[in-house]
Amino acid sequence: MALTSAYLTSVKNFEGIMNSILGAKAPDRFTNKFLEDLGYKSSNDRLILGVLKSLGFLNETGEPVQRYYDFLDQTQSRQILAVGIQEAYEDLFNINRDAQNLSQEEVKNKLKTLTQGKKGDRIIDNMARTFKTLCDYAEWNDSKEKSLQSKIKEPKEEVSTKKQTFSESKSANLGLHYNIQIHLPETTNMAVYDAIFESIKRHLM
Repeated sequence: MALTSAYLTSVKNFEGIMNSILGAKAPDRFTNKFLEDLGYKSSNDRLILGVLKSLGFLNETGEPVQRYYDFLDQTQSRQILAVGIQEAYEDLFNINRDAQNLSQEEVKNKLKTLTQGKKGDRIIDNMARTFKTLCDYAEWNDSKEKSLQSKIKEPKEEVSTKKQTFSESKSANLGLHYNIQIHLPETTNMAVYDAIFESIKRHLM
């Protein structure tokens, strides 16, 4: 399970950076110097390295990996990003399979639960803003972005009928019992379970 702690403190240059990556030759290693060569010299912009690592574009030493190269294919760039987002924020998508459609305020509240209240408001704000910026740039109408959502099983509803026997003078009645089975994702983060059950309580109780 996963929930990246990487975030941007400013997202104004995010789209420009990603578009510049698309137009540049892939580096042997994605460094601050490479970012400066693309025209982005702000210390805020340098945080993109951590975000790219969390998205599976770079390894821990900053070397591009296959997803980076797949992203360079502009016919699928934004779909590839969507897959990376789902991996980096897997815990969030386990709570809401369409987390990309949540408002920034809704994302903030989910992140507070998932981080068990251990992150300050400023960090949560930056994490939520980064997530929404990533989602806005990505494309979500391609089957590729379903790669992780397929792991999230829909709750199954089983309906069983209970037969009741009556005397000849009484008419028979049919009682319906609903057994709802929730298939939970595997995780060691209890906050994921808490958030799922809180959502169930809100919608079913």
